Amino acid sequence: MLVSLRPLAAVLLFAIIAGVAAAQRPRTTTTSDADSIDSSTLPAPSPAPTSVKAKYEGGVFGYPKKLEGTLKFDDASERLVFYNDKEKEILFVPYKDITGAYADTHKVQPAAATVASHIPYGGPAGLIKTKVRYLTLQYNDPDSKVSGAASFRLENQQILDSVLVTLANKSGLSRRGEIYVRKAPSQ
Repeated sequence: MLVSLRPLAAVLLFAIIAGVAAAQRPRTTTTSDADSIDSSTLPAPSPAPTSVKAKYEGGVFGYPKKLEGTLKFDDASERLVFYNDKEKEILFVPYKDITGAYADTHKVQPAAATVASHIPYGGPAGLIKTKVRYLTLQYNDPDSKVSGAASFRLENQQILDSVLVTLANKSGLSRRGEIYVRKAPSQ
């Protein structure tokens, strides 16, 4: 008597697929979970200097090019200002228009390592990566009714952390996990 293995294989395949699909489900969190992070247990970064070297990476309407310059806190006018390397004001975001801010890190391959990796026997040059740190701001412009996200590349993690926390405090943003957001007014 020859037993067909097809029904058994179909049941086994269905069980494996169902198990994999259940494992791929995103975790859900409630706002109480996100708000339960006790920020008093996290080490507070040092206050940010009034100006830091930065590279504008894009995101503001009308400013498509990457620019080297300086980010400055203009507390008198309550805004974050980006100046180019000639100290000319290029763009600004008022504190009250910032709806969110977060730190982001990417690993990128430097240009020299990219070139070296294409040379025959370039060896491990293709494995060289550096960390690049970004301050990303989400904002709403009430004048033009445009919202967007601007990104600034900063020198190191300590400066990024201090600028992020200082900006969040000046803008009235609340911490939610690793990001800062403006809470909607309760109705």
